[in-house]
Amino acid sequence: MSLPLTGIKVIDFTHVLAGPACGYYLGLLGAEVIKVESVGRGDSMRYRGGTDPVRAAEGMSTAYITQGSGKKSVEIDLASDAGKVEMFDLLESADVFVENHLPETMRRLGLDEKRTARFFPRLVHCSMTGYGRGGDRENAPAYDVNIQAVCGIMTMTGTAESGPLRTGAPIMDYSVALAAGFAISAALYQREQTGKGTFIDVSMLETAFTLMSSTITDYKLTGNVPKPRGNAANSRSPGAGSFDCKQGVLSLGVNEESQFQALARVLQREDWLTGTKFATRQQRTANKAELEHELASILLTRTADEWEADMISNGVPAARVRTMPEALALPQVEARGYLHTDPETGAVVPTLPFRIGDSGPFKPVSSAPRLGQNNG
Repeated sequence: MSLPLTGIKVIDFTHVLAGPACGYYLGLLGAEVIKVESVGRGDSMRYRGGTDPVRAAEGMSTAYITQGSGKKSVEIDLASDAGKVEMFDLLESADVFVENHLPETMRRLGLDEKRTARFFPRLVHCSMTGYGRGGDRENAPAYDVNIQAVCGIMTMTGTAESGPLRTGAPIMDYSVALAAGFAISAALYQREQTGKGTFIDVSMLETAFTLMSSTITDYKLTGNVPKPRGNAANSRSPGAGSFDCKQGVLSLGVNEESQFQALARVLQREDWLTGTKFATRQQRTANKAELEHELASILLTRTADEWEADMISNGVPAARVRTMPEALALPQVEARGYLHTDPETGAVVPTLPFRIGDSGPFKPVSSAPRLGQNNG
């Protein structure tokens, strides 16, 4: 069966995480992805990231393998005339050019968007940078950790006691990769209508802001500066949040009236539904501290696993706080086929979080390549 991007050729001139992840996702959807790397060194992520120093020393770190599968790797010396010709030959037959280098670097290499548009009018050129084109930060370097710091999300994470905290995963990098993939798909569809390629300018900072959209709107309308709220629910609904249990921690997302009614029944506190303190959302909001004190006391009587099972079976959004190994062991993960085990190397890599039609889970067509593995 043909995949959505079958027949699309992508030149992946990216490094580190966001760019390579974008190329990986396009490959999962059927595109042919050729990763262009510097001679003798390649993507710096080959040698760092992850907790396996042996793999990293071999240029196959776990951080590289994660978004390296399904690609071809060619080494090109872009400082040489021959290398420039080789790169142009690749772009001549390509549909998409993905890169995440600074604009000044791309201009120096003769691969900026004005030049690619001139020579390859049908090419979709996608650039991912920290701050996007224009402005005083156009050429400022940035990684995920820098964007988390500058966008304000760290000051909303943690508690007043902990101070600003970075999230435990590189969410900005992967969000940028998905945003770029979304934009590329739209641009390819647009090309079908117009016959022309285009330039895509993806900003990590704006992607971060997009993840904070409702908070930004609230601040702009009210002037209320967002503060760290620990594990309190973003909805601010009374009874929503994280609670200690006899064993483990339970996260509750009780936002709708029907959900609170179901919660009361599971807890055998139907009196909450007829009294004068908690029967309506307005009452629960006014008596939020008292409600959550009572709720916390009840949840301590059973384990988080027990509560989770009862809550879910009765329509209450609930989940025990799990470690990553526990989460990956959920039967749901295996049922969906989200993880892919490489038949050659045994490496286990995440795939895409969606299915299209009856395609099933998208799988990479090959193992992550070694540096220059596909040079002619």
